[in-house]
Amino acid sequence: MRCGFCLPTCPTYIRSKDESASPRGRIAIMKGVVDGLIEPDEGVEKTLDECLGCLACEPACPAGVRYSVLLEDARAAITEHKRATGQMDVRERVIRKVVFDGLFMNKANMETATGFLRFYQQSGVQTLTRKLHILDWFPDQLQKMEAILPPVPPKTERRRRPERLKAAGQPTARIAFFSGCLMDTMFYETNANTMKLLQAAGCDIVIPDTQQCCGALHGHAGEQAGAVRLAKQNIEAFEALDVDYVITNAGGCGAFLLGYDHLLKQDSAWLARAERFKAKVKDFASILIEVGFLDRVTLTLPKQVITYQDSCHLRNVQQGALAPRLLLQAIQGTTYVEQRHADHCCGSAGVYNLLQPIIANDILEMKMGHVRDTAAQTIVTSNPGCHLQMQLGIQEHGTDSMRAVHLADLLAEALPNT
Repeated sequence: MRCGFCLPTCPTYIRSKDESASPRGRIAIMKGVVDGLIEPDEGVEKTLDECLGCLACEPACPAGVRYSVLLEDARAAITEHKRATGQMDVRERVIRKVVFDGLFMNKANMETATGFLRFYQQSGVQTLTRKLHILDWFPDQLQKMEAILPPVPPKTERRRRPERLKAAGQPTARIAFFSGCLMDTMFYETNANTMKLLQAAGCDIVIPDTQQCCGALHGHAGEQAGAVRLAKQNIEAFEALDVDYVITNAGGCGAFLLGYDHLLKQDSAWLARAERFKAKVKDFASILIEVGFLDRVTLTLPKQVITYQDSCHLRNVQQGALAPRLLLQAIQGTTYVEQRHADHCCGSAGVYNLLQPIIANDILEMKMGHVRDTAAQTIVTSNPGCHLQMQLGIQEHGTDSMRAVHLADLLAEALPNT
């Protein structure tokens, strides 16, 4: 089937009106590579790399084509082809080694890197770097991202959390919390607020310390072996726990956890374990609604207009669009205004905004136009990349009265006695 129902949902097709920039066009290219009709060269790689991977095409597809599976398998095949034929240059090999085999393969390495970032922010190096205009030597997009990075909390604060947290009042569920890598370092406070909300909802929480990065960055970059390794480590960390759910607060992480069955499909024993794990994965907003959080607490904030920017993977993979809106609409003192095309990608898409800045910035500019139409002061997100991208949007196209905030942080702000 080549119907084209996906075309009006695809941000890159909307921008360019180029068939090769659409899901339908990219699937045709991927099929050509698989059938041996098209060489997996730089042109093919460029076409696939310009895909945001937002997966808005999947719910729009009447045939139920799993575009995400096709895309990640194609990227993995291209990566292997480049390695096997010597087409991967030294610079790319080194970057992949550092990022995928080092930084995101072990949470301890991420913790170390975060410590360096905190030193940069707190020691005066950041101030001196900006004063001497050293950042002018770097690409514009990196300069912009450096300006909006959140302050990293001290290591002592990040280590303070116990492995188990008790529910406030009568328990409603027993959950395991997937803390993530970026979320548990740069966005540590958001994780803390998420668990505060879950406790208020009556959830007993366990946070296994052997969990690792979800593997999404590996999978999206064609590093399938690394993604498989992380998937197995995470399944082992969670499967022995006596819990009802595995809870996430980052749309991209949650979506990738749900894809572990595809990653491990070649091994029947691991596939069965992945399917059992997948059945428990749920976003924190959905579980808050499910266990009656809004019946237990009254949420209140000072007068303000709020709008919500969907996390693509929370909406399109986890089908989690409704719960965040129900929670936001329950906050007394605020006005919720639905943004036009809130379901369209903001342009972040993991590290897409760093690798494809021109396309990402065009998409962000359109997005911020829709945000301004709502007259919102507060833009709420459910994913760290979206959060940073909307902050960048405020910096480039917003006003001083605007802020971007993760859903968990806003809800924690609205709790009684906070």
